[in-house]
Amino acid sequence: MAISLTESAALRVKTFLAARGHGVGLRLGVRKTGCSGFAYVVNYADGPQPGDAVFEDRGVRVFVDGFSAQYLTGITIDYVTSMQGSGFTFSNPNSTGGCGCGSSFTA
Repeated sequence: MAISLTESAALRVKTFLAARGHGVGLRLGVRKTGCSGFAYVVNYADGPQPGDAVFEDRGVRVFVDGFSAQYLTGITIDYVTSMQGSGFTFSNPNSTGGCGCGSSFTA
C-alpha cells in the first residue's frame, strides 16, 4: 500500500501542523456516507492508533486505520487553490465513481 502527497499537499500539512503547534502528521480515512457510499476524512494526527498503517512521503507522516486502508491504496493527495476555494483533493485509483456534488465516492 502506498499513499502519495504532492509538494503542495505536503507543504500545506506542514504549515497546518506548525500553526497548530503540535501533532505528528496527517490522519486519512474514509467513512460511510453520502450518495455514493464513502467520504474522505482528513484530520491532524497526534500519534498512531492501534491498527494504523503509517506512511511517510515528502517529510509528512500519514496515518491510516485498518478499515480505510483497503480504499486508499495508491491514492495521491493534492492541495489546490482556485477561484472556487482551496482544499485537499484526492486521486484515488480505487474509486469507481462519485456523486455529482463531489463529496463522496464509490469503491
